[in-house]
Amino acid sequence: MGLFARIADIFKANVNDMLDKAEDPEKMLKQMVIEMEESVNKATLAVGNAIANEKSLERKMLKARQQSDEWHQRAVQAINAGRDDLAKAALDKKKLFDKNIQDLEPTHTLARDTSVKMRQQLDMLKSKLDEARTRQSTLIARSQAAKAQKEISQAFSGVGSDAFSKFERFEGKVEQLESQAEAFGQLAGETTSLDEQFRQLETSSTDADLLALKASMGKLPPASSPDTDDDAL
Repeated sequence: MGLFARIADIFKANVNDMLDKAEDPEKMLKQMVIEMEESVNKATLAVGNAIANEKSLERKMLKARQQSDEWHQRAVQAINAGRDDLAKAALDKKKLFDKNIQDLEPTHTLARDTSVKMRQQLDMLKSKLDEARTRQSTLIARSQAAKAQKEISQAFSGVGSDAFSKFERFEGKVEQLESQAEAFGQLAGETTSLDEQFRQLETSSTDADLLALKASMGKLPPASSPDTDDDAL
């Protein structure tokens, strides 16, 4: 029964503790299922040997009974022939086979009970293996989801966010350049406005010079007086 005790330990192992210590939980889960399959194969072989032993004992008992019956018939035949000496010899042979049957019966009974119990245990192990195979895909999916969540959490907490930091710094530089360009554009606009005002002043001065020149040459039209305008009314 030591084999089944060792196999049971595999199924009773603390899976969470094993996964915590494993560098790759998915690989560890697959390896565990492989070990379970190997253990079930060993248990199947052990059960097969137990059943074979039971069948072998059963055949020996059947053969011993057949030989006991044969010597019984020979004893009867010898008595009918008036050969008591042969009958006694036949009965002695029969006793040997009867003793063999008597010795084999408890051994066969034990072997039969053992094989039945081992088959029941094997069925339980196979059931647990099927359950492990079913849960394996679920646990692997959970492991993958946990990894993805961990990576996302690390990104938001600043772990492994160099790319995001660089992008943000680059964006800040672009915004700074845009601000500088806008500032210089405003300064350039103010300078243009000031130059335009001075040009307007220069234009006004030139117009005054022209009027003065025309006045000295008598080229200006006579200015209308207010009285003339009243008479006309």
